[in-house]
Amino acid sequence: MRAADLIALSYRTVISHKLRSGLTALGLIIGIAAVVILTSIGRGIHAFVLSEFTQFGTNLIAVFPGKTTTFGMSGATISTVRPLSLADADSLSRLDNVIAASPLVQGNARVEAGSKQRRTNVLGVGSAVPEIWKIKVVSGSFLPAGEQDNPRALAVLGHKLARELFSTASPLGQRIRIGTDRYLVVGVMESKGQMLGFDMDDTLYIPAAKALALFDRESLMEIDILYESNAPVGRLEKAIKRLLIARHGMEDFTIVTQNQMLEKMDSILNILTLAVAALGSISLLVGSVGILTIMTIAVSERISEIGLLRAIGAERRTIFRLFLAEALALSATGGLVGVLTGIVAVRLIAAALPALPVQLAWTYIAAAFLVSLLIGIATGVAPAMKAARLEPLEALRTE
Repeated sequence: MRAADLIALSYRTVISHKLRSGLTALGLIIGIAAVVILTSIGRGIHAFVLSEFTQFGTNLIAVFPGKTTTFGMSGATISTVRPLSLADADSLSRLDNVIAASPLVQGNARVEAGSKQRRTNVLGVGSAVPEIWKIKVVSGSFLPAGEQDNPRALAVLGHKLARELFSTASPLGQRIRIGTDRYLVVGVMESKGQMLGFDMDDTLYIPAAKALALFDRESLMEIDILYESNAPVGRLEKAIKRLLIARHGMEDFTIVTQNQMLEKMDSILNILTLAVAALGSISLLVGSVGILTIMTIAVSERISEIGLLRAIGAERRTIFRLFLAEALALSATGGLVGVLTGIVAVRLIAAALPALPVQLAWTYIAAAFLVSLLIGIATGVAPAMKAARLEPLEALRTE
């Protein structure tokens, strides 16, 4: 029997039992659609997190106090013999291939402006932060350079914070109180939104030296370094290590490059997406059991048909291929409908919930469809072998 005839006969048989075939394929349709939807959500979250992680620019290296392994988040363990200092940040900014370096101290404090007051995030930073983090000042200016030794009480407001403290009035030149000190507002930042749950618009920027005193800290929480795009990262990392060891007398710090952060984050998110895909694949097992059951029943119901085919000269391998093709037809149809259903569902989710990041994961979609075909082969082999083993006379007598 030609392959075209085999396929046509298989689909004709499937179509002739529409309800049974539909119910059999339903398990695969649900399973494939679930895999498409869940992996699309997982891939969307993956892309969202990585974009959030890189929205503050690229070519970054972070130095943290303490010899520890970290993912680069602020708040690393500060248990060093010698803490990271403003002088360390200034020395790092002078290295070859380094464009700028900025200290970072983070905390939370109450801010007062006239009769209004609220608690907000406070970042103690250097003057190079706009260049390093790729953020802009929409009015006024950012903190001036050269404020390490005798810093002035200057402040730059995030976009949301400026609006809530001063409404529509210009905050430039106004005085605000942070803790017990009064600060002069010199600038307002552009709206940046959230970064991994941290609201950059509800943030106050002050000189790092002032933040160290405000939060009674001895060490910086982080030093961010922006380097030239064509600079060899490995060589620069070694230069940073040599400089800090020379200053501290030992390696009591941790250097994390942006590539390392992204690689670790990427591997974690890939595992998450794979786990989500495995969760959706449970429905595929249900669908495979359905195909196995229906094909076994089909063999029992069509014994006389098998006997007739064998009597008119059909070989055992032809019977085997026929029933295996029917199982493949069911699984291929279920897989294709499941993929289309999943894609439509993902589009609807994206339209209905624009805040939820979804992105079609074509690799997982192709893998899910391939698995549906493999399920058809795996579940169709046993019934097909049973049909092929039937003797023609015995099959005809059974009817």
